[in-house]
Order: sequence, then C-alpha cells, then structure tokens
Amino acid sequence: MPINVKMAWRNIWRNPRRTLLTVAAIAFASLLLVFMISFQFGSYETMINTSVKIQAGHLQVQAQGYRDKKEIRLVVPDPLAIARILDKIPAVQAYTTRATAFALVSSRDRTYGTLVVGIDPQKEAQVSTLAKLIRTGRYLEPDDVDQALIGKLLAQNLHVGIGDELTVLGQGRDGSIAAAIVRISGIYSSGLDEFDRSAIHLPLATFQDVFAMRGAVHEVVAIGRSLGDVAAIKTAVLKQLDATGHAERLTALDWQELMPGLVEAIKLDMISGLIFYGILVLVVAFSILNTFLMAIFERTREFGVMMAIGTAPGRLTKLLLIESISMTAIGILAGMLSGSVVTYYFQIHGLEFEGSAEMLSQFGITGSMYPKLTWLSLLIGPGLVMAITSLAALYPALKIRRLKPVEALTHA
Repeated sequence: MPINVKMAWRNIWRNPRRTLLTVAAIAFASLLLVFMISFQFGSYETMINTSVKIQAGHLQVQAQGYRDKKEIRLVVPDPLAIARILDKIPAVQAYTTRATAFALVSSRDRTYGTLVVGIDPQKEAQVSTLAKLIRTGRYLEPDDVDQALIGKLLAQNLHVGIGDELTVLGQGRDGSIAAAIVRISGIYSSGLDEFDRSAIHLPLATFQDVFAMRGAVHEVVAIGRSLGDVAAIKTAVLKQLDATGHAERLTALDWQELMPGLVEAIKLDMISGLIFYGILVLVVAFSILNTFLMAIFERTREFGVMMAIGTAPGRLTKLLLIESISMTAIGILAGMLSGSVVTYYFQIHGLEFEGSAEMLSQFGITGSMYPKLTWLSLLIGPGLVMAITSLAALYPALKIRRLKPVEALTHA
C-alpha cells in the first residue's frame, strides 16, 4: 500500500467520532437519494401505466393527421390488417380497436357536446381499465346493442342515471346524419375530470352502424408487456406499415406523442426532485468542507513541521484529497448498500399510503406504491454526492499550498 494511502487512513481515524459522523451523513444522504430516486422512477412508471390504460394505450395506429384534426373521415380502413401486424410482435400484450366522433348527447333536460367512443367490450377490457372504473351499473357485454357507458360528471350534468335514455346526434363518415337512442348501462369514474365529463362509450358495432363507418375504425390501441418494450413495438409496427404499403396513410404514435401533458408533468416533477436532491447534496458537501477545514486548523502545526523537513505542499494536498475521497467512498458504499436493501424491500412489499388509498384508487392505483431499483437510480445519487463532496474538499486541500512553514509552526 503506498505510503500516502497509509498516512491518509491513519489520519482519518485520529478523530473517530468526527469521521463516523461525517461518514454517517454521507451514507444517509446516499441511502436517501437511492431510495427517493428509485421511488420517483417507480411512481413515474405507475403513473404512465395507469394513465395509458385509462385511455391512450402504449401505442396507437391512426390515420396520418388524425391526432391533430380528429376528423371522422381519417380512418384505419382495414383494422384486421393492423391486427395481423400486432399479432406477429411478441412484445404486444393486447390490442383493441376504437372509433370516435363528436356528437350532441341529449337527456330529457339537457344537451351537451361530447366525444362518442365505440369500443370492443372484450378487447377493451384487456387494454384499458375502463371495466374496473364502473361505479354504478355494469360494463358492456359482447352482445349489447344500443347500450352506453357514461362518465360520472357527464351523468351529473345531464341529470341521468342507470337505465335512462340518451339521444345521440352527429354526422356519419359519409356525411349522413348519425342518430341513435341508447340506454345507460354503467357509469364510470376515473378521477380524471376531463375524461369523466367529456365522453360516452358505445359498443363498436353500434357505433359503426350509427356513424356509417363501413368496418373502419379510428384507432388501433396496443399495450406492451412493459414500458421498455414500447420503442421496439413502435419500430416494428412502422416497419411493417412501410412494408405493406400502409405508411402513406397510417402512422404509429407512442404514449409520449399521445399524452404530451403527462410527459411535461413528469419533466416538471423531475426538475423539482433534482432541486431537492441538489440541496441535500450541498448540505453534505458543507459537512465535508467543515470537517476538513477543522482538520487543517487542528493540524496546522503538524503541516508546518512536515513542510519544514522537506515535505512538498503538493504532497500534503494529495494526502488531504485521499482522506476526503476515502471518507466519501466509505459513506457512499455504505449508503448504496443500505439504500439498495431498503429500496428492494419496498419494491417487493410496496409502500402503503393508507390515507391516500381512496384517492389513488380513483385513478386505478392501489394503496401501495412500488420503488423501482435500477442501475441508474443506484448510481446517479451517490455519483452526485461523490462529485460535489470531492469538489468541496478541494478548497481546504488547496489551502495547504498557501501555508508558510514558519507561520504554521507558530500557529496556536
């Protein structure tokens, strides 16, 4: 072992209480960062999966321009061809087809402009959580005709309940008048006000008949086995669309393109998290800075003696840097180990939010949240601690270079 490392190790433990407190502060900060970043990543995945399973899906195949215009004539004319493409992609867990149109929906008392969505009840239940969001009544059955699901807020606005009739009036794909009378079979509540007040859901067969769709749909919605599969699924779908000659009319959009608001919300939360983590790391850095400033103050005469017998200031600087890096490394390793254990425990058992269980359940989230331990969440926080504390230790280490042996020897 080099002599500088031996001397640094000895000097670290000359004041064991101070060393242990400093190491404990670094370890606690590292533990907290590992757990909180893992929890943040886990909560993002839960938020994304919950949001996409309410409506958007991980990926949608649509007509070019449909996302921006939502015109009824912009359709996927042959949904079976898209289904055959998705059947060949192992990472696709499930898919369904939807058709949408804007229409006037009237009860006895009121009329509102809403989005009418045609769904395949069986396939929709595999892709979205709509069936689990039914609070009153029942979900659609495969053989239902002229039945409808309606959001809780829209039902309140229209003054309707289970069994009441609604009149739907809109324009068909061919320009004809689309009119139908449907009966409410279920009322859902997702916790998302915009979703709960803006749409009704009909069986796809009923929708296609009323709006003259001639077998076409507007969206083929797919979910992958995991979020990590979405990019590969999109690439495979686009490749197949190009190979089959559909690329000129159709496109594939992932959840980030379909839900830009959610992406922005996650970015904002990440920024606020980084600010908090930065403050935490700065507190630890000042702790390291204080420790080494005290060490220099206490050992000034010792440094004067070493410089008087020929020790170069550069060697003393290197010695102090080794001491700071060693202490920081011990604390970080301890924090990473303990942080991994704590995070893995809650990753398996979940973190209970009993007071928020009811609120979270409205969004399809259980009362437990699960951190997600990854190499990124394990290394990013401790790496930041190492970088900032090493920079903080530079100031006291470089301060040695300005010491003069005579002044240092007479230091009280």
